[in-house]
Amino acid sequence: MITVALLLVQIFWLFAGFKWLGEYSELSLVFMLVLSAVLLVHIINKDETPEFKLTWVIPMCIAPVFGALLYLFIMGNWGNIGLKKSLDRRLKETEVFMHTDEGTRQEMENASRHMAGLSHYVEHIGGFPAYRNSPVTYFPTGEAKYEDLLKELEKAEKFIFLEYFIVERGKMWNGILEILERKAKEGVEVRVMYDGMCSLLLLPYSYPKKLRAMGIKAKMFSPIRPLMSTSQNNRDHRKIVVIDGRAAYTGGVNLADEYINEKMKFGHWKDTAIKVEGDAVKSFTVMFLQMWNSAEWGTEEYGKYIQPVPEAEKKGVGFVVPYGDGPATPENVAETVYLDIIHHAEKFVHIMTPYFIVDNAMLDALQYAARRGVDVRIIIPHIPDKKPIFAMSRTYYPDLLAAGIKVYEYEPGFIHAKVFVSDDEKAVVGTINMDYRSLYHHFECAAYLYKSEAVADVEKDFQDTLKQCIEVDMDYYKKIFVLNRLMGRVLRLIGPLT
Repeated sequence: MITVALLLVQIFWLFAGFKWLGEYSELSLVFMLVLSAVLLVHIINKDETPEFKLTWVIPMCIAPVFGALLYLFIMGNWGNIGLKKSLDRRLKETEVFMHTDEGTRQEMENASRHMAGLSHYVEHIGGFPAYRNSPVTYFPTGEAKYEDLLKELEKAEKFIFLEYFIVERGKMWNGILEILERKAKEGVEVRVMYDGMCSLLLLPYSYPKKLRAMGIKAKMFSPIRPLMSTSQNNRDHRKIVVIDGRAAYTGGVNLADEYINEKMKFGHWKDTAIKVEGDAVKSFTVMFLQMWNSAEWGTEEYGKYIQPVPEAEKKGVGFVVPYGDGPATPENVAETVYLDIIHHAEKFVHIMTPYFIVDNAMLDALQYAARRGVDVRIIIPHIPDKKPIFAMSRTYYPDLLAAGIKVYEYEPGFIHAKVFVSDDEKAVVGTINMDYRSLYHHFECAAYLYKSEAVADVEKDFQDTLKQCIEVDMDYYKKIFVLNRLMGRVLRLIGPLT
């Protein structure tokens, strides 16, 4: 609470400074107005989405001085300069491990030129290769993932890495922590990293010290500090577990009781996850170590944790491309992968997402897919966890329905899954939502599956979930309270900042 109070004090003084600037310094005001005009021209000509431009043009026209300073503060991204340099350094240190082997590359070319091209993009822009010999297990609920995770943690002999957006004390975390503490005492190296937002409401600021006292290496990513900084806008939204370099987990499931329905906050909590084994675990190991060392100056012994998978353990059908994305990546890899699936769909694209706040490129891609005969279906929650975001998501219903896209709301409660599945041959499961915060501001991760046996399990889960949904039509939309619809449309004007 002290941190929040200090941030509010700084915001107050910032506004007081704007007032002083307008009343007492005409020369400064003229300078700021000229700067605002220059920035306005810059924004209009910038290679960005129309939504991004509109979000900034409005405040720049209504309040030029405030708009200019806010733009410079946020888009200058001054708080992340050091983090980006550090991550660039870690990428260079790990690139020796991150190459698609020639055999896999040739098999992909033979299987699908398109798949090979997408893999080439993800590797050369994002730094993440493709793998064969990597079986994938799909979990249609947080409960199923949790049960399997406990069993795998018990098998750990060398190391356990956990990286999560949310960790909250309760049945789920206590069950995991008991194993982690015991394994640490047995000599297994255990590292836990969670996002600094947890320190605001969920965990004491000193919680890493408590974990260290148990023999667990622990840290917060980007701790919330009483200082206004753009770095606090970029959170670590990933959910990663790596065990001995042989098994890795990702998906939407955080470490809190609502994810296994021990706590019913928004009705039934529907989530998904995957376990990856074999060669592809290497990318999750590297992702974790890159982020762990993002605020460190030393050098990590990466090779210690990245060992070849024994030939006897190599199995699995199809290809797996684990990948990460975030503010330090030169392009929006996560959004590009989603768009690629939509653009190349021939039969169907089925999507589960908790938040649907998309730009024109994504909306146009979905509409065009439906208009060329692709079965496009989207499931979002019926009971929201964030009402303003839900109101914004629902404003897209008329545009989606007009194009022939089928939209559903998950009637039992809240759907937190982040899933794409298409044409019975490709799927993405991970942490990446369909909103600006996830696609542009957060650090995220996922796995692209091509002709993996798990793709059928993802589609089956989608169809099973569909049976519990309300199908949306225009009559349903018109029954939504008019003020909620109006609020959603107004909030969409600042969508890129949400």
